Amino acid sequence: MLAAGAGPLGPAAGGTRPGSELRPGADRRPPPLLVLRRPLAHPKLGLRAPSAILIDADTGTVLWAKGARLRRPIASTTKIMTALVAMSRLRPHHVVVVPRQATRVPPSKEGLRAGERVPAWKLFYGLLLASGNDTAVALAVAAGGSRGRFLAMMNAKARQLGLRDTRFASPSGLLDDGNYSTAWDLAALARYAMRNARFRAVVRTREKTVSWSPPVHAKRYRNHNKLLWRYPGADGIKTGWTTRAGGCLVASARRYGIRLIAVVLGTPDIYGDATRLLDYGFARRG
Repeated sequence: MLAAGAGPLGPAAGGTRPGSELRPGADRRPPPLLVLRRPLAHPKLGLRAPSAILIDADTGTVLWAKGARLRRPIASTTKIMTALVAMSRLRPHHVVVVPRQATRVPPSKEGLRAGERVPAWKLFYGLLLASGNDTAVALAVAAGGSRGRFLAMMNAKARQLGLRDTRFASPSGLLDDGNYSTAWDLAALARYAMRNARFRAVVRTREKTVSWSPPVHAKRYRNHNKLLWRYPGADGIKTGWTTRAGGCLVASARRYGIRLIAVVLGTPDIYGDATRLLDYGFARRG
């Protein structure tokens, strides 16, 4: 849980204020984002995921867990951190010039063209709805100056948040080698991310049409997260898949004034597993 009075990430948030490194205790770690308040009951929910967790997003309380501390490749759920770090550096109307290296990444891509100039807010829809790997690189270079410096920012943010079993080697999650996290860490990251109004507004969007420069004229993004259509109250967050990672989903839903976050990793049934976790949580908390 963040310190009392901490607000959501906004433009230029998440960094260190000038001079704060000189204040006593400025480098003190914040309280943990997740907590175990009592021994966990483990009802058999029939999940196929080898690693999963369910938390109360408002309190950070862990409600259910299975293999939650296992380090695993996390595919495009990586883009949660990519979005947060880029949002902390780029204002919505900051114009991003697409670098040539962004156009050379393997699929999936949204089809950015080298040299085109795009407001950052449009790229966040391409990143979090369409899961564009080229978009991830474009935002990384714009926010960090280079892909390498941006990765250093991602990993520094992970350390700041206390994500002890997380390492980022790619802004997109396309590369599995050296890019890993755990269900526990992803739930903590998601809890933190959903405090960011810009992030929340994007990840809850089912479809978005944005104007684009010729010859494209317009793009229509459709969110890969089908839980937004299938589960009442679902409002985010991010899917992922690679051959090694398997199916990954970080899911958020809100009912009865309660927000729950479920994470499932390495499952062939991301929506079934997430639904079972969320149903269990709402039945328990509602």
